[in-house]
Amino acid sequence: MKLIDIINNGKYNLSFEVFPPKAESSFESVKAAVEQIAALQPSFMSVTYGAGGGTSRYTLDIAKDIMEKYHVPTLAHLTCVSSTKETVKNKITQIKEAGIKNVMALRGDLTPELEKGDRSLWDYRHAIDLVRELKESDTDLCIGCACYPEIHPESKNQIEDIKYLKEKVDAGCSFITTQMFFDNNLLYNFLYKIREAGITVPVIPGIMPITKANQVERAIKLSGSFMPVRFKALVDRFGCDDDAMRDAGIAYATDQIIDLYANGIKNVHVYSMNKPEVASAILNNLSGIVGK
Repeated sequence: MKLIDIINNGKYNLSFEVFPPKAESSFESVKAAVEQIAALQPSFMSVTYGAGGGTSRYTLDIAKDIMEKYHVPTLAHLTCVSSTKETVKNKITQIKEAGIKNVMALRGDLTPELEKGDRSLWDYRHAIDLVRELKESDTDLCIGCACYPEIHPESKNQIEDIKYLKEKVDAGCSFITTQMFFDNNLLYNFLYKIREAGITVPVIPGIMPITKANQVERAIKLSGSFMPVRFKALVDRFGCDDDAMRDAGIAYATDQIIDLYANGIKNVHVYSMNKPEVASAILNNLSGIVGK
């Protein structure tokens, strides 16, 4: 099933993101966690690709398993950073052979080695290059792209950021998924700006449940996320107690999602970090809303 059909079904949808193992030795434990999340029957699941494509060989195996075993629609991530055209074309062929209809087109995170390298030698320097490649290879694919509700760390300003986002959408993206944010007002302001810029495709907010205090620093590093005072207070108060921080983080994420639903947004994506207990708790909190 194409994601755009789910996104436009008029219901309150909740989806989860999972990631492949970093090493073969952890494949079975990761697979078990992913299957527990799939058993919750979310609206769809996305499977990441890994920095620099490092864990890409597991992405399709997990995505295919989710579809075939649990009949959950799947979104496979595909990155192009430092990849050759031949590598990307082979991956696209494998995606289609696996029966996957939905692809998240991303440049990909830069490893320290890639940051030091000569980017002029890359066949793909930006996500839009991958969007065009996907569109040319199969016009029937449902392609998504990412955005930053605040600002991309490498952008000069938000105006430039939105300009590049529109170019990706115009190149063939059917929907947009946001990076994590912790203040919904930032998203609402961003949505107003992109609509003014002529971007009309659906936007799926991405919510990250912070269940451990040490995740805060990583969240800021990855997306430059603004941390509201009320969220900082939560971490300061409960960060030293694992159980309390988990419950508080789940409650904060749930509150964000409810606010989004209440303000007319019907699709929310949760970065569940391969934690079935977190995914289950959030879904249970929203059981009277999701699907209606």
